[in-house]
Amino acid sequence: MSRFRSLTLAAGLSALTLTSLAALAQTSKPEWIDDTLLEAAKKEGNLVVYTTTNEREALPLWKLFEDATGIKVNVVRASDSQILSRAMIEARARQKTWDIVQTANVQKFPDVMLAPVDLPEGKHLVQGAIAPDKRWYAVYANYNAPAFNTKYVKRDDLPKTFEEFAKKSEWKAKVAIDDTDTVWLAVLFDHYGETKAREILKELVANLQPVIVDGHLALARSVAAGEYWIALNNYLNLTLNVKMADGATDFWMLDPVSLFWGAVGVSANAPNPNAARLAANFQISREAQRFLAKFGRLPTRPDVETNPPKVLDSLAGLSVTAKLLSAADEKKWSAVFGEIFRPRP
Repeated sequence: MSRFRSLTLAAGLSALTLTSLAALAQTSKPEWIDDTLLEAAKKEGNLVVYTTTNEREALPLWKLFEDATGIKVNVVRASDSQILSRAMIEARARQKTWDIVQTANVQKFPDVMLAPVDLPEGKHLVQGAIAPDKRWYAVYANYNAPAFNTKYVKRDDLPKTFEEFAKKSEWKAKVAIDDTDTVWLAVLFDHYGETKAREILKELVANLQPVIVDGHLALARSVAAGEYWIALNNYLNLTLNVKMADGATDFWMLDPVSLFWGAVGVSANAPNPNAARLAANFQISREAQRFLAKFGRLPTRPDVETNPPKVLDSLAGLSVTAKLLSAADEKKWSAVFGEIFRPRP
């Protein structure tokens, strides 16, 4: 558990960030606040948030919540797998330790650990962004897309299909992919069928010899730095994030496009249940999603514009499949990934 970090919201906020927060401050009560719920929440303790969102985004985001409600927030940040493991251990010990969780794998939490809640701001989300049983709500969309280094690769040279991609032998050993891209792989198999998908990927591995890396943000930064010329696949919002920081990178879309959600869930054993529901409603509010969009996060609300604007126009005419993998599905597709990208002699 030593890799978990409890974050102090006041720490590390630059003058620029504070100025941005002031600009975002509303003169009237935020739309997402329910007065009755807020009154009950203020009688509880500090809100505890388990999240995978990095400090640069998470700290000022939850400062907005603190300023609007007067409720103190303790943020615990770790990886998806670490958060799930920690929550499972705490559940077995019957500990009431966290109020809400926000990760890309909330659907892997056992149903008994998440409370079904009816969040008012949920009515503004796009179709498919709410669990059928209302145990999670999507905060941002993770579209999968290849990326390239703009100094080494010209946009005119980018392949238009995965079949064409597989033949780009001039990129041999210059292509990388994260070793956890199982959702992307599963959608590829759904789209092409198993036989065709294996043929394409077998040819791609033979011709390009892609490097397997650990970490999607690290991959986005490595492509921008020129360590790799191409990311066979990555989270679109991370490519945008690095590009907005003046990185030499950009994305393009290939059919099919896989999508999964970064979602929020409320603990069934939340020590602060009223604050938890209020905080979850905040996460899917227009205010919160506008803030996250500044960092390239792709909103799940049609009334929030992407940053840069109209990013999702590039999806026109493509097949977009939203897929959430269960723990069993994850194990299956991890094995398939290993067979294809780490073939044994």
